[in-house]
Amino acid sequence: MSSLNIRKDACDLDFLSLGALIHRLDPGVIPFRKARSVEIHVSGGEYNVAAGLSDCFGLKTGIATAMVNYPIGELVQGRVRETGVTPFYKMFEHDGVRGPNIATVYSDRGHGVRAPVVFYNRANEAGAMLKPGDFDWASIFGKGVRWFHSGGIFASLSETTAPLIIEGMQAAKASGAITSFDLNYRAKLWASVGGAARGQQVMKQIAGQLDALIGNEEDLQKGLGIAGPDVASHKSKLDPDTFFTLIDRVVEQHPNIKLVATTLREVHSTNRHDWAAVLWLNGQRYVSPTCQLDVIDRIGGGDGFAGGLIYGLLSGRSPEEALRLGWAHGALLTTFPGDVTMAKVDEVEAFAKGGTARVQR
Repeated sequence: MSSLNIRKDACDLDFLSLGALIHRLDPGVIPFRKARSVEIHVSGGEYNVAAGLSDCFGLKTGIATAMVNYPIGELVQGRVRETGVTPFYKMFEHDGVRGPNIATVYSDRGHGVRAPVVFYNRANEAGAMLKPGDFDWASIFGKGVRWFHSGGIFASLSETTAPLIIEGMQAAKASGAITSFDLNYRAKLWASVGGAARGQQVMKQIAGQLDALIGNEEDLQKGLGIAGPDVASHKSKLDPDTFFTLIDRVVEQHPNIKLVATTLREVHSTNRHDWAAVLWLNGQRYVSPTCQLDVIDRIGGGDGFAGGLIYGLLSGRSPEEALRLGWAHGALLTTFPGDVTMAKVDEVEAFAKGGTARVQR
C-alpha cells in the first residue's frame, strides 16, 4: 500500500484533470513541408492521463476544459466520449473566422537518425481563455473526487490558466483529493508568455499546492529552478541517482510533496529508446527495470506512465507494483500512433510482471 492518504469512500470520480484539449495533425514519417495527408489525434497532456485511466484501466475519470461550438469542437467531443471521460466544458462560440479555436499541434514522427518535430498554432485558443471562476468546483468536488491533476502545458497558456490551476488545487485539497501536477516544461510555450523566469515563478506557486509531482531532470531544473547537472551533456539519461539527488532538493523547497516520479529515456535513434522509470514516495526510492523500445510514436509516453502509476496507487498496489504499471503502460503507449492509449489492462499487467512480445495465440 502507498502512504498517500487516498480516499476510499464512494466518490463520483476516481480522477479529474484540468487542462486544454488540442487536435494534433500527424503526417507520420513525412516531414510537414512534404505532407499530403494527415491523421488527426485528439490529445492534451492532462486529458491523456484521464483517457488512459478510463479506457485502459476502467476508472471513472473526468476533464475540466474549454470547448468551442464548431466542427473541430464536435470532432474533439466525439473522441472524448469514445474514451469514456466525463467532460466539464466551459463553452465558447466560434465567430466563423478567427475563433476562439481548439489549438492545433503539428508533429511529424521522424525516423531513425531524423528526430521528431513538434510545432504549434495556439493563436486565439479557447483553453488559454479559461480563468478562475469558470468551473463550479464546489459542485464537482462535492460529489467526491479521489485524485486531481493538471500540468505545465496548461499553466503556460496565458496569465489566467495558472491561477485557475491553483484555484482547482485548493478546492481539491479542501475536499480530500490527492493533487498532482506534471511539470511538462515546454520552452517554446513559456517563451511566448514571459520566458523561463515567468515559468519558474508560476511552477513554484503551483508546487506549494501539491501532493505529487511528475517531471524529468529537465523539467525539475528548468521548471522549478532546481540545481543539477547539465541535461544535454549528462552522460546517461538512465542514471536514477542523479534524479533522486534532484528530488531531495525539490522536497527541501516543497516539503508538502510526498511523491515525485518520472520516466528515464536514453534515445539511441528516433525509433530505438532505452526506457525506465523511478518513483520517490515519502523518502523511499523505487526503480523500474530497463527495457528497449521500438518506438512508433513517442508522444504521450510520459502521460501513459503517469496514468499507469496513478492507477496502481488508486487501486491499492504497492509502490513497486504501481511504478511497474506506469513503466509498462508508458512503454506500450509508444507502440501506438497518437497520444491516447490503445492498450488493454491485461497487456499492461502482463508486461509489468515481465511479459514478453511473443505472439499470443
